[in-house]
Amino acid sequence: MDLKLSGRTALITGGSRGIGLGVAQGLAAEGCHLHLTARNATDLDAARGKILAAHKVNVTCHALDLGVSENARKLAQACRDVDILVNNAGAIPQGTLTGLDEKTWRASWDLKVFGYINVTRDIYAAMCERKRGVIVNIIGGAGERPTAGYVAGSMANAGLMAFSRALGAESPNHGVRVVGLNPSATATDRGVTRWRNQAQKDLGDAERWQELTKGFPFGRPAEVKEVADVVVFLCSDRASYVSGTIISVDGGAAARK
Repeated sequence: MDLKLSGRTALITGGSRGIGLGVAQGLAAEGCHLHLTARNATDLDAARGKILAAHKVNVTCHALDLGVSENARKLAQACRDVDILVNNAGAIPQGTLTGLDEKTWRASWDLKVFGYINVTRDIYAAMCERKRGVIVNIIGGAGERPTAGYVAGSMANAGLMAFSRALGAESPNHGVRVVGLNPSATATDRGVTRWRNQAQKDLGDAERWQELTKGFPFGRPAEVKEVADVVVFLCSDRASYVSGTIISVDGGAAARK
């Protein structure tokens, strides 16, 4: 299937690892030129090398902490002409209301919530002027199934879902699409490391980490490519009537009891 993405340009935040890198690789395979941003310049260079080794596209890296408002605005101005924006940067720690301190809570929201908002603001305005563009916000299923043990993440994700729905309901008036995507637990490097550590602690053997995921849909976590492929499709003209909605790539987890 030709997704008609060749020659377009995408900005992917948190693009050096995990789902962000998977999306970058998927878009590059379709002929998209890329802007990648993350905090770690070494990780960005490694991601760029992987992509260029496999695909003939342009890859520009921006080593920035998007939890700093000035950096988010700077990035948005530098990349305001992109055809596609994939907001993905951010990781909010587990913690209860009494167990998560305000400093940690605010810092995580500065990156994942306000980072999304601040990068989107200028790029969305530019897309509206051009009457075309796609924004995909990678969020997380806790917005649909909030828990007290992940209260900061649940609240942030619910807010970003509302952000995506509200903006994506208005954006077709300007020829722009905005979509949210909720992945479930995914076998990223970070996720596997966490499961390995837990398996070492609980089972005495890090190699048994997959035993901890047998209760997931299909008896396993999602693969990065399974999530990335849906994002790439949503970025394409094949999804031209999709806006203002949240897509779950979770094996049905949100509907499970």
